[in-house]
Amino acid sequence: MGFLSRKKPKPAPVEIQEERPIVDELQEMEEAVPERVVEEPWDEAPAPAGPVSDAGLSLAGESSESSPPAGENVEEGPSEFVAEEGTSEVVDDEPALNAEVEESPEAEGDGRMKAIDLIAPTRLDFLADKEAAAQEPVKTAEVIAFANQKGGVAKTTTTLNLAVAFAESGYRVLCIDLDPQGNLTMSQGIDPDKVEKSLYDVLVNDMPISEIIVKREIDIAVASIDLAGAEIAMSTKIGRERSLEKALKEVAGDYDFVCIDTPPSLGLLTINALTAANKVIVPVQCEYLSMRGLVQLQNTLRMIQENLNPDVKIEGILPTMLDSRTIHAKEAIEILEENFGDLVFQSRIKKAIKFAEAPVKGASVLKYDSSSSAANYYRDLAKEVLSHGSP
Repeated sequence: MGFLSRKKPKPAPVEIQEERPIVDELQEMEEAVPERVVEEPWDEAPAPAGPVSDAGLSLAGESSESSPPAGENVEEGPSEFVAEEGTSEVVDDEPALNAEVEESPEAEGDGRMKAIDLIAPTRLDFLADKEAAAQEPVKTAEVIAFANQKGGVAKTTTTLNLAVAFAESGYRVLCIDLDPQGNLTMSQGIDPDKVEKSLYDVLVNDMPISEIIVKREIDIAVASIDLAGAEIAMSTKIGRERSLEKALKEVAGDYDFVCIDTPPSLGLLTINALTAANKVIVPVQCEYLSMRGLVQLQNTLRMIQENLNPDVKIEGILPTMLDSRTIHAKEAIEILEENFGDLVFQSRIKKAIKFAEAPVKGASVLKYDSSSSAANYYRDLAKEVLSHGSP
């Protein structure tokens, strides 16, 4: 263990003989570095990145004698000092290297990819596009139901002829025959007994409504006698009151008006029509018994507004089958106007034999006798409805 405790003799310091002390040379280099940053433009092209010689540090108009050439350093001193000087030159040139790395405005269009270009689209980007698309307004059809639980008040006649009057004005119209009797279907020359697919399949079996639409004077969704059993078949169906409303979503953007002819009752078929409708037109024969049913219809409509369709409203009450020669008809009009005021249409549908003759030919009265007064009654009604607000 004795040899471990022995102290090794310290080596004698080596004296280096140099003609030019290194301290003086470093001082000169430090003084030269700040002077490189000038606002005046360089006379020559900028030096490339990497170590540079002292000769490149001289500025325009300045003598290069302030910095000795690199070659003189090798001759004046030993080789050890060449390494020292090389190291100091690299350190001194670091600001120049950093300046080259920094992006300048001129280098923005050099085609190099930036960090933002490498970032993949996020989930929020797709959600923003969907939200913007969902805000775009979508035009839908104006759905008008013609309803009155009293039969024989010209619901079917009004539905067909008003729809054709809309079509004459350039609107796209769809008629829906929701009456199991199929009178609207027959009025367009289609036999309900020979129809293979009808609204029964749409309401009960969820068939697309476009498969039962037939093109005649206007497009018509046909009915058949099977509709008589639709209410029983739909009794166990969830959301049965909205079956027609859901079916109409398929074609809502293809039409301007959808006119629904309802059966003479306030059952499930009529409730489907009122749930799908925006407006209700009530044809009323100018007789006492026909007007009495208005109170029941109002009660049913109020129930639907509270539970199924708060937006549905009565567009107007239409006096039909008017015989202006009788005092009873005039009194009936007065009663309607006293009780319902502005809801009563100014248009009047008077009795005319043309209304009975047109269905025999499978046509509307506007096509059967276009110039007749009967056709003009419904043209006047179409103008009045459109004046309330067209789609």
